[in-house]
Amino acid sequence: MPSIAVLIPCYNESQTIAKVVDDYRSALPEADIYVYDNNSTDHTDEIARKAGAIVRYERRQGKGNVIRTMFREIEADCYLMIDGDDTYPAENARQMVEEVLERQADMVIGDRLSSTYFTENKRMFHNSGNRIVRFLINKLFKSDIRDIMTGYRAFSRRFVKTFPVLSKGFEIETEMTIHALDKNLLLQEVPVSYRDRPEGSVSKLNTFRDGIRVLRTISSLYRYYRPLSFFSSIAVLFLIAALILFLPVFIEFLSTGLVLRFPTLIVAGVFGTIAFIFWICGIILDVIVKKHRQLFELILIQTDRH
Repeated sequence: MPSIAVLIPCYNESQTIAKVVDDYRSALPEADIYVYDNNSTDHTDEIARKAGAIVRYERRQGKGNVIRTMFREIEADCYLMIDGDDTYPAENARQMVEEVLERQADMVIGDRLSSTYFTENKRMFHNSGNRIVRFLINKLFKSDIRDIMTGYRAFSRRFVKTFPVLSKGFEIETEMTIHALDKNLLLQEVPVSYRDRPEGSVSKLNTFRDGIRVLRTISSLYRYYRPLSFFSSIAVLFLIAALILFLPVFIEFLSTGLVLRFPTLIVAGVFGTIAFIFWICGIILDVIVKKHRQLFELILIQTDRH
């Protein structure tokens, strides 16, 4: 029998964690259910342990830190990651696991946005933020993912053991999606139902602070994974500025035979040089990124053998 691990990162989810553990044990009775407590102060760990979960701890605050530790410590053939706030019903768990175990998907995304998210979620800026992030990722990475930031995902072992976690907080889901797109891993999406947190349960997500972090992560990862496009865009801006400054001087030279604005010509030359440097940087880094992709393929082969 393939081994299945249900991963639940938790921070102060005492109100809902017992129900989440019970629901997923019923849906996947053969799975090991792990609750990783992230410095909770409301006895989430004790409640989870009484509910039958395997409880472990991550002292570094942040969801990204928790997932890094989970992926490093736990061995399984399929990993199902959920939140501990009871917003994801367990009815789709079996289907998501089967996408990994039977259809060889590397990451299965639980798509809330095509289901009940916009009617259940009462936080307006969260709805707008999800749309903005989805638009940016699909535009920059030429994809068609319907839900970028969902916390409901299933993974293959090869994904978990080859994914370098860099994020520390809630931007981890965005990083996972971009990594899978860049490395041409097999992605599947499963529409899942979503329900808002029960009354009294408080979200740990700060709309503006974490939203800015996610946008900053997208910018950084676009620079890492698409350096030629990123630096060429900057080069084009400097080139346009150089041409705007240079053309009037050049037209004057054609009319009079004189260069009357040397400072403007010098600045235009500097901007043109900067544009060339950015373009060359993009080419060099693009070669390095392609080499890293080749090395990653070799790592995948070694992972599959084990």
